[in-house]
This record gives sequence, structure tokens and C-alpha cells, in this order.
Amino acid sequence: MSSKGKILIQFGQTVRKVRKLKGLSQEQLAHKADLHRTYIGMIERAEKNITLLNIEKIANALEVEIIELLANDDKVI
Repeated sequence: MSSKGKILIQFGQTVRKVRKLKGLSQEQLAHKADLHRTYIGMIERAEKNITLLNIEKIANALEVEIIELLANDDKVI
């Protein structure tokens, strides 16, 4: 798998993990981030290449720093 694919998978898994830790549904996260619910699902499944602006929206909605969503370890939250 390419490094491009790996980073999308890692990011999506981290978003899902943090979202669940915060007790949010995909729909609730989408509303807080001002994004569409299906877009959140696509991010979590690594089907979309997310922009920096949307990473910021998701981080703000989850109340975490952007770096936490990009971390490549289990030290999230």
C-alpha cells in the first residue's frame, strides 16, 4: 500500500476512535464540523482525501488539536 493510502487509513481510524470516545455519532460530528454526514463516513473509511481546512473543522468539532488526529500512535486523547 502506498504511503498516501496509509495516511488516509490512519487519519480515518483516528477520527473514528476520537469520535467514539467523545460519544458522538457521525451525524453529530458532521453537524458540529459543518460537514455532510456521508463525508465523515468517507473520511473514516479512507475513501476521501481530506483538505487541511476540513481537518481543522473536524479537530475543532472533536475539541482536539490537529496533531492528535495526525498522530501515528495510540496516544490519542
